[in-house]
Amino acid sequence: MFDVISAIIMGIVEGLTEFLPVSSTGHLILTAHLLGFEGERAKTFEVVIQFGAVLAVFVLYFKTFMKILTFRLGSGINILHLLLAMLPAGVIGVLAHSFIKQYLFGPETVLIGLVLGGILMIVAERSKKAVTSEELNDITYKQAFMIGCFQILALWPGFSRSGSTISGGILAGTSQKAAAEFTFIVSVPIMGGASLLDLIDNRAGLTGEDLPLFLIGLCASFVVGMLAVVTFVNMMKKLRLSWFAYYRFAVAIVFFFILL
Repeated sequence: MFDVISAIIMGIVEGLTEFLPVSSTGHLILTAHLLGFEGERAKTFEVVIQFGAVLAVFVLYFKTFMKILTFRLGSGINILHLLLAMLPAGVIGVLAHSFIKQYLFGPETVLIGLVLGGILMIVAERSKKAVTSEELNDITYKQAFMIGCFQILALWPGFSRSGSTISGGILAGTSQKAAAEFTFIVSVPIMGGASLLDLIDNRAGLTGEDLPLFLIGLCASFVVGMLAVVTFVNMMKKLRLSWFAYYRFAVAIVFFFILL
């Protein structure tokens, strides 16, 4: 019963935080630490529930993905935008995958990432960069690549993919809303590919007995992820990144004392 409750909690945490600029990986690591839900089985479970979050975005932006797959250039965002945004973090992620998993996936490094990511968000918000791309389809190739470069920071657990890329988008001249939506769309192939690699690495942790538990977590992540994305996008014109930054600082302080 404890495992079922842990699965639901972890699924909710993943779905709620994956697309908010607060670091889902950081929250999962810290939550798992508190629940005592750790080990190879827990690592495999975390990979599975990420697919729930990926599926949530794919369903919500299905029409956009179908348009992207038509390979038509010059009609809003297309496959080239995604490739430019995926390339920097994709290359670094593949080259440094083992190092990142071995040395950066821990509570202490997550706390550092939470703080540094929060500082980046405050800097981006206060940059007063002129907005040249108000909507998703206004994003240029140059802006897509710059957002991709900032996505490299998200390889450090705690930095947050959405926090890094939304900050990068603002510094590149996009609106917060456009940067957020582009972040969600790019996250599908990025997260899908990374999760697939992790699933292969952790395939020994997959057993038939755990299938119901994993499905519970995946469903929780999917449902909460859809709600989180819709709510976040609708509020992006009113929300300030600094609010999330201050939340990150508070989480880092609380968990610093818990981990002492």
